[in-house]
Amino acid sequence: MPDRPSPKDATEAALFDECWDAVLSYADLCTAGSAVAHDLAMEAFALGVREVRAADAGASRGRRTPRLPAIPLMLTAVRTTAAAWEAEGLGHRLDPDLRLWLNSPQAARYPGPPLHRPLALRALRDLQEADAALLWLTEVEALPLVVVARRLGLDPAAVSGELDQVRALFRDRCRRDHLDTPMDAECRSYARLLDAVTRPAAAAAEAPEDLSRHLATCVGCAEAAACLRPHGGALPAALAGGVIGWGGLAYLERRRRAAEVRLGPRPPVAASGEAGDGGGRARVVRGSLLAAAVALSALALTVSLMPFDGKANDGARGDGGRQSVADPGILPLPTGPSTGAAPAATAAPPSSPAPSAGRPTATGTASAPAHDNPDPEPQGTASSTAGEDPPAPASSEPAAACRVRYQVVNEWTDGFQATVTVTTARPLDAWRVAWTFRDGQRVGQMWDAEAAQSGPRVTATATEYNRSVAAGGTFAFGFVADRHGANSTPYGFRLNGRDCAVA
Repeated sequence: MPDRPSPKDATEAALFDECWDAVLSYADLCTAGSAVAHDLAMEAFALGVREVRAADAGASRGRRTPRLPAIPLMLTAVRTTAAAWEAEGLGHRLDPDLRLWLNSPQAARYPGPPLHRPLALRALRDLQEADAALLWLTEVEALPLVVVARRLGLDPAAVSGELDQVRALFRDRCRRDHLDTPMDAECRSYARLLDAVTRPAAAAAEAPEDLSRHLATCVGCAEAAACLRPHGGALPAALAGGVIGWGGLAYLERRRRAAEVRLGPRPPVAASGEAGDGGGRARVVRGSLLAAAVALSALALTVSLMPFDGKANDGARGDGGRQSVADPGILPLPTGPSTGAAPAATAAPPSSPAPSAGRPTATGTASAPAHDNPDPEPQGTASSTAGEDPPAPASSEPAAACRVRYQVVNEWTDGFQATVTVTTARPLDAWRVAWTFRDGQRVGQMWDAEAAQSGPRVTATATEYNRSVAAGGTFAFGFVADRHGANSTPYGFRLNGRDCAVA
């Protein structure tokens, strides 16, 4: 193999030490042999050095322009060089699949108008360079936080908090850039809902059915959804696909394996979803790769897209000074039950039925007739009638046959998002949860349950996939609702006609 490049000065030496391994790894993906990969890497590295020098020269004259951190900048130089080879008649040296991609509309987005470029690329470039480097080294290069802290000169004890703030800031940049993107009326109508259901505390919610259908067919909104979930495993693939383009997922897997070879396997992720040294990144990346591959095949994207089933916490921050922004970062659209708590209250008198949903944990024993509904077919309780809860047995059950946790996870001027988590004392093979709003709130979208509302009384009914719940099991569902003025905690929670205690 030809010799490696010889750095001409300290700038090139630093770039070589930091980036050469990554550049050669991606160049190898783009070509058919090691010698050709080396040629591509050499030419791309020279292009990247020129871009860094041009940016530094502009900064010295007071015209600093945003640019990517060193490694993603060099990787985009590989993509640019490969495109130049294809245009110059040297495409036979490239991977055939890459050649197809280079002649596709997806590839044309990268050098195209800024507002049409991939969202992850735009948002990463908008960050301060040090913040973007922290995000890239941790999420894509799969380096432990202690290693990243040492490389960037950060306090190892504080780097985990810094990363949370950067994730939140990246999410906020993605949200703003998504709203700035030219889009049609349908996409614009979903932008607010997409923002609402991907905020940090939406840990028990799936995407509403109509939003899910839209994301399955709309490349731009699906790309935004992947970027608006800074935790939960989708971010590495969203970054790699959005910034690098073709081969982003394969590069991601290579870097994960390379990090494991150099540093050894990572410790398991902590219960909160984070480890002090970035542990558990390999598991997160593997999950995101699988989910991203499925989404890519459906959407023909190189941006990965996980199903809305991750779990995460999020923080918020502003620009360089790490100050909080008014709009906190948002989470993946999870499917598990919510873990947040709501204020304690006593159950109010029963009223009409209420919808409920969540993931079942086991099979129950009660039987239930089906009733018609669009999309999933929810099941009612065996003894209930439409719009009416069955009476509770006089003495066969304790006063509280269930426990409810109601949590408002996000709130804005005229609306809010909430989750309802229910623990049942008895096994169920169908369920309905009812409650009464105090302040005229109106449910708009509900996921993991079918919603019905009559006046202030709401009913949530199980969907086909989550009807069965074991004794002592928990299920959850979420919704977005309108409000005008106050937003008090509702009362009168009942499960299949039996009073529930509000925890």
